[in-house]
Amino acid sequence: MLASDPTAEAAHRALIRIHAHRGHENAALRQFELCRTALKKQLDAEPEAQTSSLAASLQSRERTGHQRPGPSSGIAAPAQVLAVPTRHEDQPSIAVLPFQNLSDDIEQEYFADGMVEDIVTALAHFRHLFVVARNSSFTYKGRSIDIKQVGRELGVRYVVEGSVRRAGDRLRIAGQLIDTSTGAYLWADRFDGTLAKVFDLQDQVASSIVGAITPKVEEAEIERAKRKPTESLDAYDYYLRGLAVFDRTVNDQAAIDEALRLFMAAIARDPEFAAAYARAARCYATRKSNGWMVDRAGEVAEAVRLARRAVELGRDDAIALSHGGYVLGYVGGELKNSAVCIDRALVLNPNLAAAWGLSSWVRACFGEPDRAVEHAVGAMRLSPLDPRLFAWQFCTGLAHFCAGRYDDAVEWAESSLRSQPNYASAMRVAAAGHALAGRLLEAQQIMARLCAFDPLLRLSNLAEVLPPFYRPDDRSRYIEGLRKAGLPD
Repeated sequence: MLASDPTAEAAHRALIRIHAHRGHENAALRQFELCRTALKKQLDAEPEAQTSSLAASLQSRERTGHQRPGPSSGIAAPAQVLAVPTRHEDQPSIAVLPFQNLSDDIEQEYFADGMVEDIVTALAHFRHLFVVARNSSFTYKGRSIDIKQVGRELGVRYVVEGSVRRAGDRLRIAGQLIDTSTGAYLWADRFDGTLAKVFDLQDQVASSIVGAITPKVEEAEIERAKRKPTESLDAYDYYLRGLAVFDRTVNDQAAIDEALRLFMAAIARDPEFAAAYARAARCYATRKSNGWMVDRAGEVAEAVRLARRAVELGRDDAIALSHGGYVLGYVGGELKNSAVCIDRALVLNPNLAAAWGLSSWVRACFGEPDRAVEHAVGAMRLSPLDPRLFAWQFCTGLAHFCAGRYDDAVEWAESSLRSQPNYASAMRVAAAGHALAGRLLEAQQIMARLCAFDPLLRLSNLAEVLPPFYRPDDRSRYIEGLRKAGLPD
């Protein structure tokens, strides 16, 4: 209905209720934002009282349930080219909690969230800092918290909290730095400016926080953290909206298509926005993994084009390199180029949890399972409460499968499926692992779930969704496991 009439408030309310029922309050609020934007643009009207009340009720809800890393691998750390992130006792560690949205308009919630993500990204460029990923710190959004407890749960010495107020073209960012061991406020400041200078304000906040933690921050590191993702605020706005949609699901085709539309809108407004190219390419990778591609050749070509552009424009952008590199590997089959891009991302930003997770995947595909497990552990260490922990659990399971450790592969894949029951990649690993371990009944049960989610999947077209295994034996065992599990010819 919304495709033909984006102003249909009844349909928007239905989607808001569905998201809320599933515990996805942010997704529900994003749907309200889409409704309000459509009404304003096409009818110059505000949402009905029923719609506004529904959205307002969501803001008081608390998020519950912490996701934890899955079972211990028991794998000893092998020699590595890149060091997995560990926090030394004397190393400053920090988490940036969700900033309060003090704007009059609820649709600015995504803006406050995006501000925090950019501050986290800026801080993560400082190699001497251990920075907890944004997705873990955001599990505290909307909750009444005890700073000392947050410090214990995330394992950090410092916490940043603050607020964003946006009124017209004016913007105010306030922040405080707190010692989690004592609860003492070490620093507090506020920054005022116009929306056109939002990136300058973000730079000031990030630099001030780092300066409060350690006076020995080198000037070159501060300048490096001030790299802006784009000079076009309009493009950046679309990019933030795309992230808000993409982050809410792994198996909702309509949401992935909407995220792709928003990322492409960002690119149209800033043709040199590297991260937007990378995120758009990731949407195509998700379509491939779930069997949603219609014009396979055309979509693969477009995904590779976007990924290449991302890594060309974002040679010094860890986000663009990691996501763009992943797409080059998975969709384009360019495993060596994928590894080069992701390795460079880790050199640029060793605190980027997503880069460690994607490195785990590429190392598993390369036939380096122990190294892959270690990199997945690095991702989970940096973001212990990440809502997308299931992806790193899947990567761990894939690595164990490649090593022939089928019981471990199943255990990790099923940990992933407990968070995302329709995660096709994890279902494939679990089914193949059970089958090769001799548990055909369990393998057939998972295969039935997989075929219900992707009814067109066959042995004959399995290559369309397979990882680009470097070792022929990994590929043949994977296919044989799925065949034994009952995947039709």
